[in-house]
Amino acid sequence: MTARVLTGRFFKLLFSLLLAVVFAALGVAVTFGLRWSKNLPDYRALDSLTLGAVTQVYARDGSPLGTMIPKIGDTNVSRTLVSLDEISPYMTAALISNEDRHFFEHYGLDPNGILRQFRRLSQNENVQGGSTLTNQLVKNTLLADYQNARTAERKVKEWLLSVQVERSFTKEEILQDYLNIIYWGDGGPVELYGIYSAAQAYFGKTPRQLDLAQSVYLTTLIPGPGLYYPNYTRQRPLMKALLDRMVEDHWVTRAQADAAWREDLQPRGWKIRYDASGNVVQAQLVNRKLTYLKAVSTARAPHFMQQVQQELVNRFGREKVYGSGGLRVYTTLDPKAQDAVEAASRNARVPSGTTLAAVVSDPYTGEVLGMIGQKLNGNAPPADWNNAAQGQRQIGSSIKPLLYTTALSTGIGQLDRYLDTPISYPCPSCAGGKYEPKDFEGEMTNRDMTLREALDRSLNLPTVRLADKIGLPTFFGKLQELNIPPNDGTGLAAALGAVETTPVKMAAAYAPFVNGGMYRAPRYITRVTTARGELLYDSASEVGQAHRVWTPQVAYLGLDMIKGVVDDLGTREGGFSEPARIEGWPVGGKTGTSTGPKDLWFVGVNPYYVGAVWIGKQQGGNMAYNIYSGVWAPPIWHNMMAPLLKNKTVRDFAQPQGITFAEHPDTGPYAKVKVALLDPAFRNAANTETQTLPTAPTYSEASLPPTAGGVVVSLDRLTLKLANEFTPPDRIVQRRVSVEELPAFAPDSAPTPLTEQKADPALVKSLNAAAGTTDGIPNAPRN
Repeated sequence: MTARVLTGRFFKLLFSLLLAVVFAALGVAVTFGLRWSKNLPDYRALDSLTLGAVTQVYARDGSPLGTMIPKIGDTNVSRTLVSLDEISPYMTAALISNEDRHFFEHYGLDPNGILRQFRRLSQNENVQGGSTLTNQLVKNTLLADYQNARTAERKVKEWLLSVQVERSFTKEEILQDYLNIIYWGDGGPVELYGIYSAAQAYFGKTPRQLDLAQSVYLTTLIPGPGLYYPNYTRQRPLMKALLDRMVEDHWVTRAQADAAWREDLQPRGWKIRYDASGNVVQAQLVNRKLTYLKAVSTARAPHFMQQVQQELVNRFGREKVYGSGGLRVYTTLDPKAQDAVEAASRNARVPSGTTLAAVVSDPYTGEVLGMIGQKLNGNAPPADWNNAAQGQRQIGSSIKPLLYTTALSTGIGQLDRYLDTPISYPCPSCAGGKYEPKDFEGEMTNRDMTLREALDRSLNLPTVRLADKIGLPTFFGKLQELNIPPNDGTGLAAALGAVETTPVKMAAAYAPFVNGGMYRAPRYITRVTTARGELLYDSASEVGQAHRVWTPQVAYLGLDMIKGVVDDLGTREGGFSEPARIEGWPVGGKTGTSTGPKDLWFVGVNPYYVGAVWIGKQQGGNMAYNIYSGVWAPPIWHNMMAPLLKNKTVRDFAQPQGITFAEHPDTGPYAKVKVALLDPAFRNAANTETQTLPTAPTYSEASLPPTAGGVVVSLDRLTLKLANEFTPPDRIVQRRVSVEELPAFAPDSAPTPLTEQKADPALVKSLNAAAGTTDGIPNAPRN
C-alpha cells in the first residue's frame, strides 16, 4: 500500500509539474506572440508589390537590343512579371505537388508542419523554412528584411501574416505571386528570380511553352539551384519522384508521366544522353557560364545600354523603370553603326597595354548611333567601364579646331599669319614662374605662317598666340557652350588640350561644324512606354534642346579648316590625319595627343556622321614616347565610318550663303589649296540674320565704363537686350543706362528666333525718351 501511495503521489506531482511547464510555455508563447504581432508588416503591401521587373530595350529599327536588369542591393536581378494564365498548367501542378500538396485545402498553415517546428524548438534545434507556398511567399516578400533568419520570431510572424494573406487573397493570386518571386539560381551577372527568367534561362522558352518534363525539372531546382544544377544525375531521381506524386495527386496520367520521363530533356549548358527507358547514360556540363544568362541578359551594345539605363533612371526614377511591369524603351542605336564600331574595335591595332573607345553620332540630331567603351577581342564580353561616356581624358590637340573657330567668329581669318617662334608668359604656378609652350617634339619652324597651316601641322606656338589674342574668357565661354568646360585653374595650356572630357562629348562638340552651328547634347532615347503601351516620353515633343554656338558661316569656316587638316598635307608632308581619308567622300577632323603621351584621339566628321576615337591605358599612364595619334586613331575612325558610307548617296557638306574662296598664298603643298573666307559683301550686308561679330563681354557694374548719368552699353535695338555675337551689326546701338537698370537688359540664356523676338514695351518707352525718339525703335546715335 505504501509503495502504491508513493507511486501515485509521484505521478500526480510529475503531472502537475508538466502541466505547469505547459501553461508556462503557453504564457511565454502568448506573451511573445502578442509582442511580435504588434509590429507586423502590412500584408496589404502584396497588392502593390512590383518585385522588380525587366525593362525591354529596342534599337532604332525596332529590333530587340536587350534588357535592363534591376538590382537587389549590389546584385543584378532578372525578373519579368507574368500572370498565372501566362504560365504552363504543368508548371503550377508540379510546383504544388512538390512544395505544398495541400495548398488548396489549408488556410496558410500546415498543422503537421507547425508540429514539426515546435518539436525542433523543444529540442533546441534551428527552425526550418516555411512548409506552405503562402509561408514562402510571405518570407520572401513581407519578411525579406529578416534575410531568411531561422528564428522563432520570424517564424511566428510568418504564420500570422500567412493567415492574413490567405483571408485577403485568392489561391490563384498567391500562386501567381509565388511563381514571380521564387529564386531559381545564380546567373553569373544576374540572379534569376521568377518563372519567366527561369524558363528563358534554362530552356529558352516562355513560361507558357514549358512542357511537363521541363516543368518538373525547374520545380526540383527550387530547394537548391546551386546544389542540383551542377549534378544532373543527382537531380534525376527527384524528377522521377515528383512525376509519381503528380500521378498520385491526379494532375497527370501515368502515360503522360512516363512520356515526360523518356523525353530528351536538355537544359541549357548540359549535353545529356538517355537510353530508351529515360535513364541517363551520360551527362556533361559543357557551358556552365552561359547556361543562365544567354537568353535573359543584354546581348548587344552593353556600354550603350549603360547610358540608356542612366538616362532612364535620371528621368523617371528607379521604381518607374523597374517596377510596375517594366518599360519599353526605343533608343537611338543604329544596328549597322554599332556593327561598324564593333568591327573597327575588334580589328584595331593599338599600342601594347592600351584599350580604346569609339562613338558614332548623328550631327543633325545629337543621337548616339553606335558606341563601344573598350577594345573588343573576338567575341569576349568587354569590361564594364565605358571609356566612351565615363572616361574623362585629356583631349590634346583635338581641341584646337574649337579655338580656331572661336577666333574666326571674332573676325580673324584662316589666312592671318602667326609666328611659330619661342614665346614666354608669366605664370606664378609654373616652374620658374613662366609658361613656355613647345611644339610637338620640338618641331618649331621659326617663321610665320597662316592659321590654316598652323592647324594642319598642329603647331602649339601659333595656337597659344591665337588663344592669347582672342582672350581666354572668350574661348572658355565657347567651351562651356559646347559642354566641355576647362578644368579649374587651367590657363593658356587649355588651348593645347589640357581639358578633360569624353569621346561622346567630343563628338557632340564637333557636330556644329556639320549642321550649321547648332549644339545638341548627346541623346540615347527616342521613346518610352509602359509595358501596356502608355506613352511616357517622346523626344519628338521636346523643344529648345538645341542652341546655336556658331553662325552657319563661322561653322562652315571651321569645317573648311578641319577638312584642310585631313586633305592639305599627307603624312610625309607633316600632316597627321591622312589615314582618316575615305575615298570619294569629304572628311574633316583632327588628331589629339596628350602629354606623355597618355591619350591618343581622332575626332572627325563627314556629311552624314560625326565620330570620335580615343586610345589609352585603362588605368592611365604614359605610353611609349614615340607614339602619336596620327598612326593609331585615324585608321580606326576610317574603319568605322567607311562601311557606314558605303551604300550612301555621295554628297558634300552644306555650304551657307556668304562664303567665298581664295587661293592659299603659300607655295609647295599649298599651291592649289583654296581657303574658305567670309564674303565681304555678305559681311556688310544689312538684315543678315547669320552675320557674326566679336563676342560681346559679360557686362557687370565693375566692367562697364562709367559715364555721367549711367553707363554706355551696346544693345540689340530689336530685342533691347545686350548685343552678343549673334546680333547683326545694323541692329546694334549704343545707349546710356543706369547701373540699376542693367539686369533688365541681360540677354536670354539662348538666342531667340528672330520671328519670336519682341521688345519690352516699357523699356522701349524709357529708351525712346532718353534717345529723343517716339517711334518703336530707338535711333542710332548721331555724330
